[in-house]
Amino acid sequence: MIGRRIATGVMAASLALTANTAARANDGLVGGIVGGIIGGAIVNETQKRRATTTRTYVPSATREATREVQVALNHFGFDAGAPDGAMGPRTRGAISNYQLILGYPPTGRLTDFERSHLVSSYHRSVAGGPNVAQQAARHPMGTKGLLVVWRDEAMGITQPDPGTMAAAEPEPEPKATLPALVPAQPALPNFLGGDVTQASLASHCNKVSLLTSTNGGFVTAATMTDPMQALSEQFCLARTYAIAQGEEMSARLPGVTPAQIAQQCAGFGPAMADHVSALSLKPAAAVIEGVQGFALSSGMQPAQLSATAKICLSVGYRTDDMGVALGSALILATLGEQVYGELMGHHLAHGFGTAKRPDLSLDWYDMGLQASGTTPVFAPGQPERTDLIRKAAYTVGGRADLLPAEKPAETRQASLPSFAVTPEAPAAEAVAAEAAAPDAATATVETAAADGSGGKVDALPLAARLPFLLFKN
Repeated sequence: MIGRRIATGVMAASLALTANTAARANDGLVGGIVGGIIGGAIVNETQKRRATTTRTYVPSATREATREVQVALNHFGFDAGAPDGAMGPRTRGAISNYQLILGYPPTGRLTDFERSHLVSSYHRSVAGGPNVAQQAARHPMGTKGLLVVWRDEAMGITQPDPGTMAAAEPEPEPKATLPALVPAQPALPNFLGGDVTQASLASHCNKVSLLTSTNGGFVTAATMTDPMQALSEQFCLARTYAIAQGEEMSARLPGVTPAQIAQQCAGFGPAMADHVSALSLKPAAAVIEGVQGFALSSGMQPAQLSATAKICLSVGYRTDDMGVALGSALILATLGEQVYGELMGHHLAHGFGTAKRPDLSLDWYDMGLQASGTTPVFAPGQPERTDLIRKAAYTVGGRADLLPAEKPAETRQASLPSFAVTPEAPAAEAVAAEAAAPDAATATVETAAADGSGGKVDALPLAARLPFLLFKN
């Protein structure tokens, strides 16, 4: 009896395990999205950066103060990362650069004065509006220079406006109350500063759609006069297809809400931030190489990572989050679905989420257009869009000389018109009239002979006079 119960229990456990395994296999994508499978790509990346960090309790007031400092640092061009209130290496590096600009020791830790000056300058800059923007434009150091100018103003040091200086003047000697100055070192360049389009891609596509409707349809290769309008139309068309594809895949996930999917996909942005930034600085091959290492360290199967990236690509475009959209498109292109390279080309050509780099966009366009010839994803019913995008992209990128020469329009030699006219059959009345003509002529001759009117006979045609001549003789 005991042996039978044990055997029955083992069989039941085996069946339960088999059913559970099948369920997991069928719902792998669901578990991937909801259960944090994106964490395979996201958590690994964030844990790798926090491997040596110990968790400590940070009061909410301290976190809020740190967040305020991060916002101010980012405003003045010191990259502190996302303003999350955590004082990490990136924030301390930004603080060090800020201290160097002001000539203070780069300790990475703010003194009370340094913090007060940074935060108050941020609020002054935001409230100043166009006047502050003009002042920053005149200063050689841009917005960073405002920190120096306003610091000196607070200390009673007056410096001439850099835009009106005729020659460099010696700097006034610092007061004894100032801390010892350390020679300022140049800050790290900010390649994205001022060049990243902050406007909404969704708003841009709405304007493009209106203009397309006004023009009576999409631009074609034959009618193209504005290459940027042609690229904008195809960019927004590809965005629409990407959103539709992701939403269709999301609809097949039972028990998952769009909010849950969006929350999981939001992690793609920070996890892929370094690779997205590389788009503006490196050629396509170098960026792909970096993303390959990221994909290998994610611990996810390629098919699973691809499906996740397609859903998150849709979420990124739908929510206007360029970090999520670009990170997802980079994953897909790296996994061999190179048709998505077209999206990186569009972003670089327009400057949405990246610097505006039409020169770097060409490699991505070539990657996507070559793949679309065999596996079209965006507007598969319009094969002519490949030639249109290539023509517009190379024109915008200043490489129109690499485009194939256009075939001249065929011309025909002028010639005289030639018409084949079929003669009409004579009417029955005309035939009858011709048949009656000899009889009438004969009657006329006879009448003339009887009357002796030879003059009238002589006036007749020869054919009509012939009978008369015969009778006369």
